[in-house]
Amino acid sequence: MLNPLKNIVVIGDRILIKPLEASNKTGSGLYLPPSVKEHDAVHTGLVVKVGPGYPIPASQDPDAVFRGESNENVNYVPLQVKEGDEALYLHASGTELEVNGESYIIIPQNAVLLVVRPEVPDDVSSIV
Repeated sequence: MLNPLKNIVVIGDRILIKPLEASNKTGSGLYLPPSVKEHDAVHTGLVVKVGPGYPIPASQDPDAVFRGESNENVNYVPLQVKEGDEALYLHASGTELEVNGESYIIIPQNAVLLVVRPEVPDDVSSIV
């Protein structure tokens, strides 16, 4: 079977997320209707794909234009989010889509509140 996500290219600072199923019960034991879960402001999901980052102009000689040279290279500031992270994100900032019956959401990086990364080292001071 073909992987339908293989041909999807995420652009710029966008992130493709597979939403995780939210619990239908509150901490106190009350059951919530599905409409409440859908409209929650904050959701969690698994990061499936990330874009290359924020585009910045490549450093170019200002006189290159007059010499007929063109530099089509673009540099990117990479995103903090990585594939495989579990993300807590603002649902209202996203665009939902469906691929082969699976639901996904595309969000900009600034809609991500935090990520849970499985390979965080024990020494937290090495992160900073």
